[in-house]
Amino acid sequence: MMKYLYRLYQLLICLPLLLVATIITALVTIVGCHLGNGHFWGYYPGKCWGWLWIKLLLLPIKVEGREHLDPHQSYVFVANHQGAFDIFLIYGFLGRNFKWMMKKGLRRIPLVGAACAAAHHIFVDRSGPSKIKATYDNARNILKEGMSVVVFPEGARTFSGHMGVFFRGAFMLADELQLPVVPITINGSFDVKPRTRDFFWVFWHPLKLTIHQPIPPAGQGAENIKQQMQQSYDAVMSGLVPAYQGYERNPDQ
Repeated sequence: MMKYLYRLYQLLICLPLLLVATIITALVTIVGCHLGNGHFWGYYPGKCWGWLWIKLLLLPIKVEGREHLDPHQSYVFVANHQGAFDIFLIYGFLGRNFKWMMKKGLRRIPLVGAACAAAHHIFVDRSGPSKIKATYDNARNILKEGMSVVVFPEGARTFSGHMGVFFRGAFMLADELQLPVVPITINGSFDVKPRTRDFFWVFWHPLKLTIHQPIPPAGQGAENIKQQMQQSYDAVMSGLVPAYQGYERNPDQ
């Protein structure tokens, strides 16, 4: 009975409000970034939007580890990619101004893509060496301004709740700029909106965001990249609930 009441609540209350909120957020971001401080307007409307999605859908949330972060330090945040709600969770509750590194296909989403472009989020184009280089040149310039960046190093949402492999791009960027990498573990997002189950409805489930200790660079070059990537992978894996511990191959990778 509660499941159907929750679905009715989603349909009659959440869906209309969140559609309106998404349109307003995109428009405010686009206009604000063109008229004023892009770092402000590129982050705070999205932060409020992410917070609203979680709260309006009555999803309990717990955040651990914010005390590990230095407010004056730029970071490369790397998180497991459990599902669509990872976006709302990180946007609304990480508590740090940042830019996303995201698939270039998201730029085609009406309004949302234009808002992401206006906010100078980083679209990853892997269509050729020159495009990849341009992507990381853009990220490099943004991080030099004192901004942080959030990356899903798996590059694709999980099909099972388990983690796939990490790609090297985020860690190469951290190595070049000698930045700490901060692993983030997301729990619950796969249960709220699993990739393989019921496209329309959201399932009630608690969410948890665990911010691990930053991993500082240890030298520079291939060995540092390998070390930061392995330590990050181990930290993210260690924070997962037992049901999703362990590697499983992701066919999207």
